[in-house]
Amino acid sequence: MKLGGPGPLVNSKAKSQSLNKVVFATSSVLIVVLMLFAVTAPELAESLFQQIQDSIIDNGGWFYVLTVALILFAVVFLGVSRYGDIRLGPEHARPEFSMPSWISMLFAAGMGIGLMFFGVAEPIMHFVAPPTASPQTVEAVREAMATTFFHWGVHAWAIYAIVALILAYFSFRYQLPLTLRSALYPMIGERIHGWPGHVVDIFAVTSTIFGVSTSLGFGASQINAGLNYLMGVPSTTGVQIVIMAVVVGLAIISVVTGLDKGIRRLSETNMVLAIALLVFIIALGPTVFLVQAYLQNTGAYLSEIVRKTLYLFAYERTEWIGGWTIFYWGWWLAWAPFVGLFIARISYGRTIREFVVGVLCIPTAFTLLWMTVFGNSAIDMVFNQGFTELATMVEQDTSVALFVFLQHFPFSSVLIVLALLMVMVFFVTSCDSGAMVVDMLCSHGNNNTPVWQRIYWALGVGIVASVLLYAGGLQALQTMTIAAALPFGIILLISMYGLFKALKVETYKRESLQTTIVPLPASRHKEDWQERLHAILHRPHKPAVSNHLENTIKPALKEVTKEFENQNFDTVIDESHQHIELKVILGVELNFVYGVYLTESSHPEILPTEQETVDSSENQTYYRAEVHLSEGGQNYDIMGWSRLGIINDVIEQFYKHQHFLHLLTE
Repeated sequence: MKLGGPGPLVNSKAKSQSLNKVVFATSSVLIVVLMLFAVTAPELAESLFQQIQDSIIDNGGWFYVLTVALILFAVVFLGVSRYGDIRLGPEHARPEFSMPSWISMLFAAGMGIGLMFFGVAEPIMHFVAPPTASPQTVEAVREAMATTFFHWGVHAWAIYAIVALILAYFSFRYQLPLTLRSALYPMIGERIHGWPGHVVDIFAVTSTIFGVSTSLGFGASQINAGLNYLMGVPSTTGVQIVIMAVVVGLAIISVVTGLDKGIRRLSETNMVLAIALLVFIIALGPTVFLVQAYLQNTGAYLSEIVRKTLYLFAYERTEWIGGWTIFYWGWWLAWAPFVGLFIARISYGRTIREFVVGVLCIPTAFTLLWMTVFGNSAIDMVFNQGFTELATMVEQDTSVALFVFLQHFPFSSVLIVLALLMVMVFFVTSCDSGAMVVDMLCSHGNNNTPVWQRIYWALGVGIVASVLLYAGGLQALQTMTIAAALPFGIILLISMYGLFKALKVETYKRESLQTTIVPLPASRHKEDWQERLHAILHRPHKPAVSNHLENTIKPALKEVTKEFENQNFDTVIDESHQHIELKVILGVELNFVYGVYLTESSHPEILPTEQETVDSSENQTYYRAEVHLSEGGQNYDIMGWSRLGIINDVIEQFYKHQHFLHLLTE
């Protein structure tokens, strides 16, 4: 298989069907079988999966560490390299969501609930039992925050980012299905539409359902703990199942409403609530100390990031790394199919550099600020204020740590209610985004699916979580999910190689389009240049451009098509009243595509010096006959060009395409 740039690689059979029955049915059966195993024999299941996980940690911990290190390096490199200008979509694509909405959604899906659960608990646990420092000392404080930063910093977001980049690139640039199978395209080509692709998507569906279900089950216990602490609500399995039923009900409403209204608005709401809670803690707590701690924690984190990334305790045999760092890397990898696909879905139209900054830097900065504000404040309570009950409560039940912490502040009841509301909304967004992702995996990457499918998976998450919580099988499934991260890590490394290979090829294409010098025929210079200048300065309305498209552009492209056919090339013409596209079939090579689309645009303010500025209240739009290649819109207009000028432009672009194919063979 030759890997070219973006092209018409859509599987028409896949797109014509809404539901992938093989993935849908097989995943459903597999989920039921594994759930029954965890329910009927929870101790056996947990023991089996724990043995697998322990074996992986003992013998393959180095692989997790190396994999995450390579992923982080790759994501940073993509952000700062020349590949950063490549857009996740056609060249004319623009982001679907505003920056605040985008950040809110990826943050809510990727990390939000974990911060609520571990923001207080993890720093306290590292302070009480640090990996190398003496417990409950100043050095333990430093190490606790450094370790927390390490586990929740750029490494986690890099894992999500690389999966999202691979999926978004091959889906939006190659027009492949927005499912995990598309990550295998560089390796197996069109076979992704067969059983190899089905197996990968079934794996993604199963791991997503169990990952979201286990989080929903553990989250219900945190909400129950908060209600118990605030209002004395009994902390029982029955109450937690009722809580999950409420969460799933709200998630169904959200997922039926759709991504743009339901998930986006919930994510934005939770981001506002998170910022409000953060500001309250900063204002009511040791403000100056927290600012100082944030800067110092960040500096220590950045200065130690390389050493910590590859640190395996090779000379100090300890189980700590397996219980913490390797566990986290496995958990982030296990969640990556779900979170990565969701981030890819909402990142259409962004450049790779913009994507890396948005996914890697902004959420990490906020996450580290959150951990400083809650973690340092909690440690300060124990270490300097003598509030040792907090450390005791964390050791006994981590789910109640946040509420015990908030109880120590003024207006504690208000803060706890706000925290409970945040936990609830975070779980709703996790549940509905998980249902949306699984539905896409079972529908060839389509997001516009029947309502019953989305409801089916939202209910599925709730039922699985409730049954496992009731029967005591949640821990077993969590262990299984983390163990599954090993094969996914191997697939991910291979997919990264495919991504870099494709980006290298695309760079050749971009350079060919920008730098190739085309010998112009003498006939090109006989055009009426005054007419060309008039066409450039004139801002036509839609009827004029439509007329030019029908009477000049389409006949010109059909004339070129006839000549290509005379030269024994197969061609395809696709046309409508608003576009025409010529495709030249080049066998195993990337096909040549030249299209012209009628597009609406805004007036640039280039007016003669004597002419007054047009009133901004007037309609400032005009229409263009914009050229599109396989990469998308090329941002130049051929409105007013003569038949000969259009034909010569097609030949020039075909010459550049040939030069690009020549570069690939070198």
